[in-house]
Amino acid sequence: MATKLRSVLVFFLCLSPATSFAHAIQGTGFLAGLYHPVFGLDHLLAMLSVGILSTQIGGRAIWSVPATFVTIMLIAGWVGMEALVDLADTQVETGIKFSVILLGFVIALERKMPIPLAMLFVAFFAIFHGYAHGVEMPAKAIPYHFAAGFVISTILIHLTGVLIGLIAGHWKSSATVLRFAGAVMMGMGLQMLLG
Repeated sequence: MATKLRSVLVFFLCLSPATSFAHAIQGTGFLAGLYHPVFGLDHLLAMLSVGILSTQIGGRAIWSVPATFVTIMLIAGWVGMEALVDLADTQVETGIKFSVILLGFVIALERKMPIPLAMLFVAFFAIFHGYAHGVEMPAKAIPYHFAAGFVISTILIHLTGVLIGLIAGHWKSSATVLRFAGAVMMGMGLQMLLG
């Protein structure tokens, strides 16, 4: 048990250096969009959390919760790219950090949220993530290539979260491990918010 908890902690601590590389990849097309969510620790943790949360709920939530996130994120990304709404950077970044905190908190609670509520919950946070991707798109980027990149990257990160949840489900102490992972994510989100 202690070894499994230690493994989860080491995994999340290994992600910490990624904070200094957040959004450092420059480019104009698909690869820039693909790398964008991966090199922002806040985006990475939130999207992993969506996958883990969907697995905790189970059933059709495994596909419907991440699909909701991706759909709303894409719409919000388009709004950000087209500058249809002008949100302050601080509002967007605070929303993203709160997504890490609250998604981690819900995973740590391990209470099965009704699927429609979970979809609404992740949709709200997808607005901030999508808007940030759209606004942070490099000036010379090819919009649809960049968007395809960040959507595919998001889907892959969600699938990784689902796999983490499914693999953990085969351990006797899976509930404890996932709750601990949620608590670590929540703590990292708080650190980002306060730091």
